[in-house]
Amino acid sequence: MLAADKLQLQSALKQQATALKEKEFNLHHSNMTTVGTIAAVLAGLDITMFIEFNPPDYSTWSAEMIPVARFLNFLYFTTIVAAFCANMIVVSQTTTLSVLGAGLALRGPDGSMMTATDGIYEERKSVFHCFAIGLAATVGSVTVCVWLMLHWEAALCSMIIVLITCRTIWTNYKRVERRFAFNECDTVDFQDIMDGPANIQAVPSERRRRSPHNHHNGIGKHLKHENSFSSMEEDSDEWSSSWHQSQQGGKNIDRDMKQRRGRSPKSIRAIQTV
Repeated sequence: MLAADKLQLQSALKQQATALKEKEFNLHHSNMTTVGTIAAVLAGLDITMFIEFNPPDYSTWSAEMIPVARFLNFLYFTTIVAAFCANMIVVSQTTTLSVLGAGLALRGPDGSMMTATDGIYEERKSVFHCFAIGLAATVGSVTVCVWLMLHWEAALCSMIIVLITCRTIWTNYKRVERRFAFNECDTVDFQDIMDGPANIQAVPSERRRRSPHNHHNGIGKHLKHENSFSSMEEDSDEWSSSWHQSQQGGKNIDRDMKQRRGRSPKSIRAIQTV
């Protein structure tokens, strides 16, 4: 009884620890979904800027400014393609993490919830890095675009506004990072619970092996069944042979009775006289 109560307590403790870890998994899964959605929007903006933008013809530039125009065109299209590719990497990576991570957490083996949660948390660094590259390249392409479309006065003012926007994005990021910064060593970890009082390992059914005692008992039972079955077969053979003999004897008696009935009265009297 005490062993059953202890096992039930361990199971309840492990279930509660897994439920708490599931909250962290839902947090990381939601973050990945949000970043992937924003990256998809930026990728649509990038491909629109790539297709719809028509730079001025080189004939509108003076002869000495044609190399500058060629360089600006090269820089613009390279930047916008890099932004599109970086955002598509983010979309594909977040989708893969969301699908495979959720599948491992819910359908994986024992302890898969912790493995999936820690895996998504580690992969967030590469996702955020690619997202930052895509965002910076998108804003940078706008800086190049204004020099291709506008006169130098308007282009200079637009470039200053874009640079101020980039600096504001960076300073806001650093300020928020410092506000919510924490030491990774102080994070809540459930590994001590999983390895300690809640350490219950689920054994798959195909890995369960029978003990030698049960194995020999099973063999003995199998041999006993075989012996009983063979004895039953011998009894049935003896019974069938006796039944055939009785049937054969009955047929002989019927044959004698028919022969006696078919004889004449004279023959019967002769037999009686004799």
